[in-house]
Amino acid sequence: LLFSSIMYEHRSRLKRFHVIDLDPYGCASQFLDSAVQAIADGGLLMITCTDVAVLCGKTPESCFSKYGSMSLRAKCCHELALRILLCCLETRANCYGRYVKPLISVSVDFYIRVFVQVFTSAAVAKHSACKKSMVFQCASCESFEIQPLARRVYSEKGFVKFVNAVGPVVPQSCSHCGGIYHIAGPIWSDPIHDVGFVDRTAATVASMAKTDFKLSTTQRLLGILKVIREELPDVPLYYCLSRLASILRLPTPKQRLFRSAILNAGFRVSSSHAYPTAIKTDAPNAFLWDAMKCWAEMKNFQINNSSSSLSAAILKTARINNVDFTHRPDAEPSSKLEGFLRYQMNPQKNWGPKCRAKKG
Repeated sequence: LLFSSIMYEHRSRLKRFHVIDLDPYGCASQFLDSAVQAIADGGLLMITCTDVAVLCGKTPESCFSKYGSMSLRAKCCHELALRILLCCLETRANCYGRYVKPLISVSVDFYIRVFVQVFTSAAVAKHSACKKSMVFQCASCESFEIQPLARRVYSEKGFVKFVNAVGPVVPQSCSHCGGIYHIAGPIWSDPIHDVGFVDRTAATVASMAKTDFKLSTTQRLLGILKVIREELPDVPLYYCLSRLASILRLPTPKQRLFRSAILNAGFRVSSSHAYPTAIKTDAPNAFLWDAMKCWAEMKNFQINNSSSSLSAAILKTARINNVDFTHRPDAEPSSKLEGFLRYQMNPQKNWGPKCRAKKG
């Protein structure tokens, strides 16, 4: 591979590049090892992957062979794909006493793209295991839990020691429906965006709109940056509200109603740039299902206790949380209230990448 050879030739400190943009057709994993060595300290590394089907769980074994992580079929697969790529990139960088700092990570159209800085520090690289986690997802109700790989223990003198994480975080079978768990990962479980960088980027795009250098995609860029800015930075992955309702065979509640219930319970909630109906929250799974049970009661949904269906298994269990659907003004994302272009529709039917060009 010519491009990898060029980067390997620039591994010495004085020859390193300040900016590298990897945009291959398909998988970028074969370029990551050379890229993390050829980028200058603090340099900007941009990576695009279009093999989203692999990263989103269609062929988990292919994902493992290319990126070193097992992917998962789930509604949150697009953010999961970003976190798999970041985890792979961090692992490659750690081999050389380096680490990555994600600036912006986006899943848009038919590809994922990450912008990261690469730094050199063997001491910071040791924290890598604490930034990675495994994902346990119920094969039936799709509830998931995050299992960190390691944890930090601080001594009385302030010294840090890294030890194995305590687990597992899930029982043998799902406590909500009795289903089995699928395991995915490892994934990057630290923040995937740098808030300061997102703000500066949005300000730059907005200022360019007032000049002769206005971009034709200004509104879309500002919209996606606004949604990214609203995301909870310390909450990996998300649920899809319509999917939760589909599992229980219920009509989908309005976003603002469900978000209000989460906020009224004292938890945080946000949307995600990766999926229009995403619910990213630090509320436990038990509360989310209790909220759906309360919604079923509001809709006078009749439960067949003799049924062995998944919806009956979840709905007939008693609620343990009080749910208040009283509307809250802050339940609506500011990006929606301010009229930003949050999720752009495809320009035409079946729009997306075509087959790879044939040789000759």
